[in-house]
Formats: sequence, structure tokens, C-alpha cells
Amino acid sequence: MTLALTGATGFVGQAVLDEAQARGLSIRALARRPQPPRKGVIWIEGSLTDPAPLAALAESARAVLHVAALTTAPDAASFTLANVAGTAALLDAAKAAGARRFIFVSSLAAREPELSLYGASKAEGEKLVAGSGLDWTVVRPPGVYGPRDVDYLEMFRTARLGFVPLPPRGASSILHVLDLARLLLDLVDAPSALARHKLFEPDDGREGGWSHAELAQAIGQAVGRSRVFAPHLPAPLLRAAAHIDSAIRGAKARLTADRASYMMHPNWVARSAFAVPKPVWEPRIAAEDGLAQTAAWYRRQGWL
Repeated sequence: MTLALTGATGFVGQAVLDEAQARGLSIRALARRPQPPRKGVIWIEGSLTDPAPLAALAESARAVLHVAALTTAPDAASFTLANVAGTAALLDAAKAAGARRFIFVSSLAAREPELSLYGASKAEGEKLVAGSGLDWTVVRPPGVYGPRDVDYLEMFRTARLGFVPLPPRGASSILHVLDLARLLLDLVDAPSALARHKLFEPDDGREGGWSHAELAQAIGQAVGRSRVFAPHLPAPLLRAAAHIDSAIRGAKARLTADRASYMMHPNWVARSAFAVPKPVWEPRIAAEDGLAQTAAWYRRQGWL
């Protein structure tokens, strides 16, 4: 069984490759640049704007796993090109190749598309997938953490110093990247009645998610701090920080105005009505264990 995968060189995509290799699955993976050989992986060089590589990627694929996404960009046009037009091009390639199964990694941000350009682009992508005529499943992960992640890295770094600045009060769900990788692969052959034409919001199994303060303390525990000082930054200060980051780092800024708007929303908790059915998948990695493992990985890499 060959699976087609986009975003294979990214944080989530690499975890999918690890899990696929552990299962003995064959992957055809899209990458913008040449990649080192990897057992079980056929690399297809190209991007979501290149029809020929997309055709090669989808050819004879049992399923297409669309993980690639642009999460930070300076304007709406960039998000649209990557997350909307790119998804449309991949859907066309999948249909032309006869690949019926399509699994789309979206985001909880798509739940509130008016809050961010990123969320709006993912919501548009979801509409394209739902109208494609394929056997689709949409997965909206919450905050995904684990080895190789850079989004939560700063929280781990500041927690070592006993200080974790937080957005305004709220709560969110989290999910270890290996559990997400398992889910994406488990969905390929999940029973149609349970997984086809479904939208899922997976999480780590913690009902009600994590308040920002609880998560800061859990990360503190993971790096060996019994307590951390975790003040909630007021919205104007967070917006100012985003403006400063964009002014200093330009296109490489991580705290953009778009991301700040997303962060200030009080509820990014996965909803139980959109939980993955237990016969299909359940999370295996408790957050306390996963955060500790992530901190250990950061240390081994010299990131902490």
C-alpha cells in the first residue's frame, strides 16, 4: 500500500514518516528540495503549485494525506496560495489519479475563520475538501507538541528560567505529534461509517483541555521547575509584541499580528461532539509524559 504525503519534511510530516516506517508502509512524499534517501519513502521533488509533481505524487496512491500548510505569512494572498490553491491543486491531482481517500489536516483555527488569515484559509480548504466528491476526512488538531517542534520551544526555554508569559486567560487542547501521526494513518482504512465525510477535533484525552496557566506549570514541571511565574499579558501588549517582532524579523517573525489574534481567543479546546470514535483511534501519550519526553529531546539536541 502506497500513501501520498505532503508536508513530509515538516514537524508533523516527519512524525508521519516515522510512524509509517514503523508500520512497514510505503510513502510517496512531496518535498521542495532533494532529500536524503529514507527506507520506505519515494521522494517527489516539487511543490503544491506544480501539476506534474502532484500527478506523480498521487499516482496509484491508496490515500492522500495532506499535511502541508503555511502557518505564518505576511498577507492573505500568501495564505490563499498555499492553503487554498494548493489544496485545490492536490485534490485535482488525487481525482485525476483515481485516489479516492483524502485526509486533510486542518486546524482548530478554521473554527473561527474571522480571527486570523490562517484560520480563514484553512476553513476555505475544508470547504474544497468537503465538496471534492472524494472519501474525505478533515482533522483539526489542537496545539501539537513533541520532538522537532519549534512553536512550544520558547515556552520550554522560558520555563527553565521560571517565567512563562501567557496570552489573556483561556484554555486549549494539546496533542502529542506521535499520537497525531497515528491518527492520520489509522484513518486511511478506518470503517467508512465512522470516518468518511467526518470532521474530527482530536486531543490528548483531557476533558476541558488545559488552561494557559495549567499548561505553563506542566511545562515547568517537564523542565524541572516546581513552579513558574506565568502572568497573562494584556491584549494590547501582545499586539505590540507582534508589531515589534514583525518589524525586527520581517517575514521570519513568529509572533505576527495574525498569530496574536489567534492566541487571544479564549477557547481552543477540542469539542467532544467532534471526537474521533474510539474504535478508530485513542490518544496514547499523556501530556505529563509527552512534555517530559519533549523536554528531554530538546536537551539532547542542545535546544534547551
